[in-house]
Amino acid sequence: MKIKIFLTSVAICSLIACGKNSNDDMQTPLASGPQKMGAIEPGNSDNVEMVKVEAGEFVFGSNKTDTEGMQERYGFPQPLFLDEHPQQKIPLPAYFIDKYEVSLKQYKEFITKTDKKKPLFWFQNGYALEMSEARTMEMKMLRMIAADHFRLDMDTNAMTREQLIPPMEKKQREMDDFPATGITWQEANEYCQWRGQRLPTEAEWEKAARGPNGNEFPWGNQWDTQKTETGDDSEFEEGFAPVGAYPQNKSYYGAYDMGGNVWEWVADWYQAYPGSSYRNENYGQKNKVIRGGGGGVGHYAISYFFRGATRQFAEPEIMGEDVGFRCAKDI
Repeated sequence: MKIKIFLTSVAICSLIACGKNSNDDMQTPLASGPQKMGAIEPGNSDNVEMVKVEAGEFVFGSNKTDTEGMQERYGFPQPLFLDEHPQQKIPLPAYFIDKYEVSLKQYKEFITKTDKKKPLFWFQNGYALEMSEARTMEMKMLRMIAADHFRLDMDTNAMTREQLIPPMEKKQREMDDFPATGITWQEANEYCQWRGQRLPTEAEWEKAARGPNGNEFPWGNQWDTQKTETGDDSEFEEGFAPVGAYPQNKSYYGAYDMGGNVWEWVADWYQAYPGSSYRNENYGQKNKVIRGGGGGVGHYAISYFFRGATRQFAEPEIMGEDVGFRCAKDI
């Protein structure tokens, strides 16, 4: 079973509050910053594009309820929207957030320079293979990797090393601009620290996605499957696209892919909003929030999952092929 499929089933369950209600005390996630995971020497972030989110109030959360009967229609065991309550206006200082989700190429630079472990699924799709290894590897193994991991549409058993390496390199370069996924919350946090930055808070992420007036989706208030990668009928093999591949999937502040493509880790624990009367046993310091909707959800690609206010959570140790991230920094 792929990690992507495993995480998606967990994530969908969490999003619709599969757990029972509990009496956990309410705690505010609005001001919770990144959790320090140990000192990491910062890398060079000069080549990473970021957008500025201006200071001021914005519409956070929602007061929506399931007026369309989606819970019954899709078999969700718990009411939808309630963990977004209550809608409120909150102020935030100005900050920067990545224009795009962190790419495989950017994360690979971090791996190379810090000697961190490579994500598990890089070994499944060939992205982990160094071409210096490929040039000395036993041919039987190289041909197996080319066929089973790179999935080259060629008769690899009849190809020489010199014939195999160029298409493998080409496949890796094509993967460079896809979002970095298959990493834990801690690894995402460490990457942002390495850049001298941090994961965005839940409130920062939502403001960057929805704009000051609380748009339903990054591009506006009307759902449009042509504006984002939902995973349904995707032209991309994994169900998500290279970062920035959908030019209309752009928020008020100019950030891309905040509705669809891959889910994104944020800094906060999954907890009730201030003033909320809703309780969930999954609240507390055990699950981190993920936002934005992912292309890996398949037939669950309904508009609800791609809204700027939609909350989902996952255990911070989970490595999901359809969960990525972006970084933020103070001004």
